[in-house]
Amino acid sequence: MGRYIIRRLLWMIPVILGVLLIVFALSAIAPGDPVDSIVGYDAPEEVREAKRQELGLNDPFILRYGRYVIGVFTKGDFGTSYTTKQPVLGEILSRFPNTLKLTFFAVLVALIIGIPLGVIAAVKQYSAIDNATMVFALFGVSVPQFWFALMMMYIFSIKLNWLPPITANSGAAGWVLPVAMIGIANVGMIARTTRSSMLEVIRQDYIRTARAKGQKEGKVIFKHALRNSLIPVVATLGNTLASSLGGSVVAESIFAVNGVGLYMLNSIDNRNWPSVAGGLLFLAIVFSFVMLFIDILYTVIDPRLKDEFNAKNKMAANKRAAKKKAREAARSAKAQEV
Repeated sequence: MGRYIIRRLLWMIPVILGVLLIVFALSAIAPGDPVDSIVGYDAPEEVREAKRQELGLNDPFILRYGRYVIGVFTKGDFGTSYTTKQPVLGEILSRFPNTLKLTFFAVLVALIIGIPLGVIAAVKQYSAIDNATMVFALFGVSVPQFWFALMMMYIFSIKLNWLPPITANSGAAGWVLPVAMIGIANVGMIARTTRSSMLEVIRQDYIRTARAKGQKEGKVIFKHALRNSLIPVVATLGNTLASSLGGSVVAESIFAVNGVGLYMLNSIDNRNWPSVAGGLLFLAIVFSFVMLFIDILYTVIDPRLKDEFNAKNKMAANKRAAKKKAREAARSAKAQEV
């Protein structure tokens, strides 16, 4: 397991390089000049040129990219914001708790609603409940998140006046709409995955055996079938987290959540490319660690994977021992010849 974790951590390096390359490539071809938002459109050309020289915008693309990559890997420097003159990493870390809170509770809502819906749909296959569940799941998967967010704001904030439209100074009630928007959007994927996995498991022989022994249906479903159905759901959890992080950008912009997504959107409007690159890089690193955690979680849910890891490690150790023994035998034979 330790070797696997180290290998996954090393794979994060090309991920980081790829994310930065895409961001810098987009910043090079995107219209607009960052200097316009710093010194103004009517500033003299001498002032604008001096600012470009100060920010290094006149340097070649490869030089700017390499300088940023070296700063990230050697100093942990995510750059300096063009507008605030503050370190980008510090600004991101001050906003990340809001994004983390939004993503965590949205995924929690999706799991609390999606897994029971999937189980009920599988147990009541082809019934009215199954059809209604799948319609709801299809709605969550297909509806545009920005439209859904605006409709929720219109209904619950403007018409009914039940919930505040923004999170700022609204307390816990201000988080209900953004969390519900992202959570409901991800319910469909989890419900459909749970349903298909449960349908496969409940047809297995050991489930029929448990029923034949007279065990209660609830115990058969939730103790025997559900646990073995969770591995595909855990795999889907990674995609759910990715969707939630992406959906947080939409939710933060509509409901005024002061998170990393809103920070990056404002940075894009101002052509503040160090902040955009730093935000995307930070989210990519967070997502890589989350996926590593989910892979490790597989072994907790399914002991067979843990046994597979142990068997591979034992095989690799045996191969290393055999190679070492062969080298020692070769050295001993060579010494005897001398």
